[in-house]
Amino acid sequence: MEKKIGDIKNELMAANESELPVFVERYAKDERSGVKALVVKAVKRMEALEKEKQRIEAMREYEREHAACGYICGIDEAGRGPLAGPVVAGAVILPADCQILYLNDSKQLSAKKREELYAVIMHEAVSVGVGCVPHTRIDEINILQATYEAMREAINRLGVKPDILLNDAVTIPEVGIRQVPIIKGDAKSVSIAAASIVAKVTRDRMMLEYDKLYPEYHFAENKGYGSAAHIEALQKYGPSPIHRTSFIGNFVDT
Repeated sequence: MEKKIGDIKNELMAANESELPVFVERYAKDERSGVKALVVKAVKRMEALEKEKQRIEAMREYEREHAACGYICGIDEAGRGPLAGPVVAGAVILPADCQILYLNDSKQLSAKKREELYAVIMHEAVSVGVGCVPHTRIDEINILQATYEAMREAINRLGVKPDILLNDAVTIPEVGIRQVPIIKGDAKSVSIAAASIVAKVTRDRMMLEYDKLYPEYHFAENKGYGSAAHIEALQKYGPSPIHRTSFIGNFVDT
């Protein structure tokens, strides 16, 4: 008795990536148009998967180039631009044979995908460090210096000492480890992309908690960035306890 097309469709939906070739082989000779369409869909998934593997392999260029160095650590930050909240840095050492798919600049990923990848990174990484510098310190020393401070803290929180740092565009002062700054590195290096995701997810989670304390500023939606609703609330209610005084002078008296 032939399997119903609905059951075959459910089988495809439940199939993981490694099971797709078996699915295609199993139903390749089925002449029903509905099944043919499902086989085409499975083939397209396989092609997309292969394309993603190639993209990730290209993003391992810098890791391959510096493989002889030992522990390679990607560094990136989240939160340089917002009007409120901390700046957060991530430091991630991935295993040399890392094959995590879909790593990318965190801004190119949906919040759901970032959360999924964050869990994978935390499970797969050799070590992860996070640094967080609050708004008060940002006002005290400026955002660039605060970002460097967060990055140094992230490095210091790693469980192992890295032998080389791959940084997203910057060279971090006061760090006695070889550094390789890479322009738009979060889209060119798997290590930096992983650090970008860790920093972004960590900061976003913090802003969700701040939203519970200061709901009138809509931090859950804007994450502290200067959206229209955020600026309107800032002008209506004045600064919250987590606003960066040095960032909001164009909107309110400080």
